Amino acid sequence: MTNLPETKNLVLDADAGWLTIWFNRPESRNALAQEMVDELVAVLRSVRDDRSVRGVTLRGKGGWFCAGGDLKSFKSDFQGGAKGKADVVAASRAAGEMFDLINEMPQVVVILVEGAAMAGGLGMVCCADVVAVTKDARFALTETTLGIPPAQIAPFVVQRLGLRTARRLMLTASRFKGVEAGELGLADYVVDDADGLEAIEKEVKNQVMRCAPGANAITKKIVLATRKLDRNQMLEMAANGFADCMLSDEGREGVASFLEKRKPQWAS
Repeated sequence: MTNLPETKNLVLDADAGWLTIWFNRPESRNALAQEMVDELVAVLRSVRDDRSVRGVTLRGKGGWFCAGGDLKSFKSDFQGGAKGKADVVAASRAAGEMFDLINEMPQVVVILVEGAAMAGGLGMVCCADVVAVTKDARFALTETTLGIPPAQIAPFVVQRLGLRTARRLMLTASRFKGVEAGELGLADYVVDDADGLEAIEKEVKNQVMRCAPGANAITKKIVLATRKLDRNQMLEMAANGFADCMLSDEGREGVASFLEKRKPQWAS
């Protein structure tokens, strides 16, 4: 695995081809302070092109996933008079690029939620490939109650929940719990407690390890491109992705292992 950067606000646990990133600011309910955002971006970028890393799990220490943006820093940094609009725009854009990075990681991204995922924390959940939550976890897009929009997370909330539900949740700041998160499609799995989250994560890891890492990366790229490309562009992109994988060492190994009735090397 790639050497990981040093972090103060994250705890990194790399094991058997899987990287777990723990948000470690429990005193602030793991709010997204700029330093933690910078560390998260650095870690994700460091493993993005490393196919020995098959998946990434994001979760929070202290029984809380993420409270969203750090309101104390909003007050001091953005409304304290030292910075102008251009600085706020730049910071917001950087946050959006972080959500893009999570959403587009070539690896499988799993998010486990206990406690709560509020505002930007909920937006981050919408960037994951697989989401498991405890039934008593709390959720809300609270930005408009603070006089600000859920600006950079809006596309990901729509992506995960659809336009109708996204509009309702963003414009009413409606609060809901884990069971409803499952009913809305935000969560793929709803469990009783942290032990249940870990059981789901183990199951997902086992499933992912059966899949070729390069093929997963291309598949995710193709799936996400369906939001952006017209049909002719999709035909070309999908055809090239298929051909690249078919002719790769991984593709040759996959076909050979099936015909020879054995596990492929990546699943051994």
